[in-house]
Amino acid sequence: MTLIAVLDYGIGNLRSAQKALQHVGADARLTADAGLVREAAGVVLPGVGAFGRCMQALRASGLDAVAHEVVERDVPFLGICIGMQLLFEGSEESPGEPGLGILPGTVRRLPAGVKRPQMQWNVLERRGEPALLAQAPDPAWAYFVHSFAADTTDAIVTATCDYGGPVVAAVEQGEVWATQFHPEKSSRTGLAALRAFVDRAQASAAAA
Repeated sequence: MTLIAVLDYGIGNLRSAQKALQHVGADARLTADAGLVREAAGVVLPGVGAFGRCMQALRASGLDAVAHEVVERDVPFLGICIGMQLLFEGSEESPGEPGLGILPGTVRRLPAGVKRPQMQWNVLERRGEPALLAQAPDPAWAYFVHSFAADTTDAIVTATCDYGGPVVAAVEQGEVWATQFHPEKSSRTGLAALRAFVDRAQASAAAA
């Protein structure tokens, strides 16, 4: 079984992501042990709540530095919901609280005129051929709960949803993948995305 480290920095229901990864066949472990994270074939950063509080908790745990380290080593890395947002440079939700800066761009409030948060199922509009969604059904429905979303370069956007206009739903940059939707709550689409990530991690580890 492929070892996947789910970063445990004390925020939200992190076990739901761990259980979903186990469901698709991974040896997923919720951990704050930097040594175990370094040994993993893939690393997952989930998150719920406010950007600033999550970023502060991640830094306090020391896992921010480990996240940078594994990304620099091209270990497959998956950010989920707030975990996706933390990968960017910062967020309008918490001005002055820098993000990890692994991905280019800023997280911004959802457009005026829509209900915040978006708390619903929405269909994903693929851009190109995203590896994350290679096994997902068509149409691919996913579950969202968020008031902010990434404003980033089109080059890394692999899926959007329509919510008062196109909203970034997934990105890929090298071995870094991220979803604004919750794969662990997104039925067939979500499990397919997690399975694709585990397959990528397994292939990467085998090639190392």
